[in-house]
Amino acid sequence: MRSLLTRNETLVALIILAFCAMTAAVDPRFLSVTTLTDLIRNGIVIGMFAIGVMLVLVSGGIDVSFTAVAAFSMYSATKLMVAWGVGDQMLVAFLVSALLGLTLGLVNAVFIGWLGLPTLIVTLGTLTAFRGFLLTFVGSQLITNVPPGMRAFSRSMLFRGTTADGAFFALPTAVLFLVGAVLVTWFILNRTMLGRSIVAMGGSREAAARVGVNVRAIQFFVYGYVGVLSGLAGIVHASLARVANPFDLVGLELSVIAAVVLGGARLTGGHGTITGTLLGVALIVLINNSLIMLGIPSTWQNVVIGFLILLGTGVPAWQARRRAAAAA
Repeated sequence: MRSLLTRNETLVALIILAFCAMTAAVDPRFLSVTTLTDLIRNGIVIGMFAIGVMLVLVSGGIDVSFTAVAAFSMYSATKLMVAWGVGDQMLVAFLVSALLGLTLGLVNAVFIGWLGLPTLIVTLGTLTAFRGFLLTFVGSQLITNVPPGMRAFSRSMLFRGTTADGAFFALPTAVLFLVGAVLVTWFILNRTMLGRSIVAMGGSREAAARVGVNVRAIQFFVYGYVGVLSGLAGIVHASLARVANPFDLVGLELSVIAAVVLGGARLTGGHGTITGTLLGVALIVLINNSLIMLGIPSTWQNVVIGFLILLGTGVPAWQARRRAAAAA
């Protein structure tokens, strides 16, 4: 019972409940199906990013280039749909964006897995490089008249309706991409030798290599997988927004990493859960959408998120220090 109360997942869940209670006290309309579906919609893209970042952290690395990968893939796929005359073929958009994401993810993997460079330095560099290449050679103009397939996808809903007081609510089909990312990643981590190898490598790369784990191959898989998720998240974002903006998404890195760290993933590697990550995403989305309801200026969002990152990293470190002191 004591360990349950001190787990990151439990602490984040309690903070979420507190935020919901405070917001509902200020505005009772917050506790409605309309708010719930809006929060889920706002969490789709950041959730897909967070699942990928969680896998990277579990492997013992870190990736901050995923937003640039998403923007590059999304914008390029949209332009290619128009150029090829396949604007109504949404499957093409998903495949092209995922393939571009995979390619850019493997660029990271080459520097990290093959050349052995530090993950943070590499992904900081590729964040700037991918974004610069996009704006210089691919395009920097907003595509407001997106292909009809993207518009149709944005209007596709799992369900929709109207509340008793006339408020409209709907849950977009795009949420299935987040569900798919969650299920596939959970299966990889918990039901495959690949997942066990990722966790082992995050715990100790040298020890994992000694027991036969192909560290380089695992790194290529992890960064390629994150690239695919980022590419899909990018095209989903552009479709829901109905605009392909090359300046979008870059800047979300802090919120995504905050969500993953709050969910219990450790920057030192070897630990992270799907449940914790989703709770972290829920908290970040809740903060971004409820501060105004509480009368707090939106400029305080980064302050709150920064504080939560300190909380998410500080509490586990404090607990580890206590356990070490008790064992001594």
